[in-house]
Parts: sequence; structure tokens; C-alpha cells
Amino acid sequence: MLVGFVGLGAMGAPMALNLVKAGHGVQAFDVRAGAANDLVAAGGHAAPSAAEAARGADLLWLMVVSGDQAEAVLFDAGGAAALPAGAIVVAACTQAPAQARRTADRLAAMGLAMLDAPVSGGIKGAASGALTIMVSGDRGTQARAKPVLDVLGKRVFDVGAEAGLGSTAKMINQLLCGVHIAAAAEAMHVAECAGVSPQTMLDIIAVSAGHSWMFGDRAPRMMQADPPVASAVDIFVKDLGIVLEQGKVNRQGLPLAAAAMQMFLAASGLGHGKADDSQVIRAYRALNGLPRSKA
Repeated sequence: MLVGFVGLGAMGAPMALNLVKAGHGVQAFDVRAGAANDLVAAGGHAAPSAAEAARGADLLWLMVVSGDQAEAVLFDAGGAAALPAGAIVVAACTQAPAQARRTADRLAAMGLAMLDAPVSGGIKGAASGALTIMVSGDRGTQARAKPVLDVLGKRVFDVGAEAGLGSTAKMINQLLCGVHIAAAAEAMHVAECAGVSPQTMLDIIAVSAGHSWMFGDRAPRMMQADPPVASAVDIFVKDLGIVLEQGKVNRQGLPLAAAAMQMFLAASGLGHGKADDSQVIRAYRALNGLPRSKA
């Protein structure tokens, strides 16, 4: 299968590389110069634009940050127009369910199919082909895309036949992720203020009932002054914004999501929006008049 791939970031680059290793033809584009170097070395092709990445492809995978970026690739940069009739667009971004439905409708009017298929699993999952993929869309289209989905995901969930349902599942996952990260930051901030060794606290929580996957992954980075960025603070400003907007549409009170959102917003407002999302702990430190880091 010839795959067009747009978005060679920390997750997208290893995903595209895995497709090449699995025998798929891959023509990929990223706005950053040199982002496709490893892909080309492995036998893939670096496209000069998003439209050229899409041209002639059986499937176009969009590994971009948001629904707005997906729309820009498809409709502003000419990605959709470059695809042959019947081609599949896989929107793997985190976006509002309503936006996923609108994009699917626009593509259908052009004779193109879309799968709403956000992913979870981070850089490690992307590199090992072990992502969780939440797919919604026509079942026949899902079957056609299976050779690609199975390369990239260890767990591929059929969320339903309608676009928007995959994004709904991802939105719920992001609600939990955001709340868990904020709660982990609050706990570690209490520990550092109370004089408990952060490493000892990490060791205790790792074998106690308060443990979560997000605590185990993010809390160690909270104790670093400037950890590498796996996912930025502003990603959760966006994702929790989607959660809260959906809550408003549904007339649902979501107090925990709202509280977590305030801490990510505060961290972003303090100038840490591009820092790793674990650094939401800086908002707690600022709230309580402490230095940025005690690492």
C-alpha cells in the first residue's frame, strides 16, 4: 500500500519508519527541514509538500497536533485534492468530535473516505508499533486500512461506524490523562514542600494504591529542572479545552477537568507552555511562592 504521511514529529517519525520496515511505500512530509532523513535512509521518500505526500496515495495518515492542522493539510495545502478517488484519510490528531464529523463530510463530498483514528501510547508506543488506536468510520474503510493500522497499533479498537466517535474516546482518555498529571504534580509538590525525598515518594507510590500510569511516567520528570519534551503543557491546554467545550455542549459539569485545566493554563501563562507537560508542577510552585524547581 502506498501511504502518504504528514507529520514527522516525535511520534510520527518512528511510525512512518515502521511502515517502511513493514514493506509499505511511504512518501512523507514535515514542515521541519531534515525531518525525513531517517525515513529516506530506510527506503522512504521525502515529499516537498503535504500535497505531494498525498499525491497518488492509497491512504493519507495525518499525524498532526489538532483538527485545525488536519484541515489545513487537507483543504488549504491541497492534500485532499491530490488524493485519488476512494483514497482513505486517517485523522490521527486529537480534535473535537464535531470537527472530525465536519472533516469527514467534506472529504465524502470529494469522493474520499475518512477514519477518525486518534492514538495513545506516546513515543515508546510509536517506536515499538504498540499504540492504542481508537478508530471510527465506515467498517469497509476500516478493513481496507487494516494493513496500516496493524503495523502501527498493538490495540486497534473499533469505536463505531461514525466519524467523531474515535475522537470522543480520545477526548475521554485525555480528560483522565490531564487530571492524573495535575494530581501527580500536586502530590509531588506536597512531598517536596514537606521535606520528603522525592525519590522515596516515587518509590512508595510505585507500589501503592495511589499509583497510575501517568504518575509513573510523569512524576520522575517533575523532579527534573528541564526534562526533554515528550508532550507539551499547551497540548493539555488544547485537549482539556476540547473536553470542557464538549461538556458545555452536553450541559455536563466536569469539575475535575476544569481544575486541571486551570493548572495547565497557569503553567502556560507563566511561560512554560512549550515545556514538557510534567512541568505543570511549576504552576503549583508559583501558586505557593516557591522557586521554579528544587531539582
